[in-house]
Amino acid sequence: MNMPISPLRFYYRRLEPALDRLPVDLVALLARLVLGSVFFRSALTKVDGVTISQSTFFLFEHEYALPLISPVLAAWLATLAEFGLSLLLWAGLATRLAALGLLIMTLVIQTFVYPDAWVTHGLWATGLLTLLLRGPGALSLDRLLGRRVSAA
Repeated sequence: MNMPISPLRFYYRRLEPALDRLPVDLVALLARLVLGSVFFRSALTKVDGVTISQSTFFLFEHEYALPLISPVLAAWLATLAEFGLSLLLWAGLATRLAALGLLIMTLVIQTFVYPDAWVTHGLWATGLLTLLLRGPGALSLDRLLGRRVSAA
């Protein structure tokens, strides 16, 4: 009769506590690399050489059409944010601010551009919220700089 309880007992007494003790540093690194890649690759589609492509301006004027902001300004801001914030995520530098910026961008995209893509945007938001709330992990410039600042 104890057979069904035994796997549960193992799970709650052994497996779950053991998993709780594992560091999340590699998970944070993976989240930074993957999410940074999503936004960096998106930024690459917006440029032609070293300038923003005409098709990007067209998309921001006709398909994306954000309220309260000009399409030209929106195209520049989105492209610069995707490049810059992705690089910060990859380096683990100002990670929480970078994640916040990309989270805001994700919410704008979800609300005003592609409201039916909530599953994709939800996955991005989950990863970005994890980085925002838990930080970049040990394998980051934030951790290195944080130690130096606190030691000074």
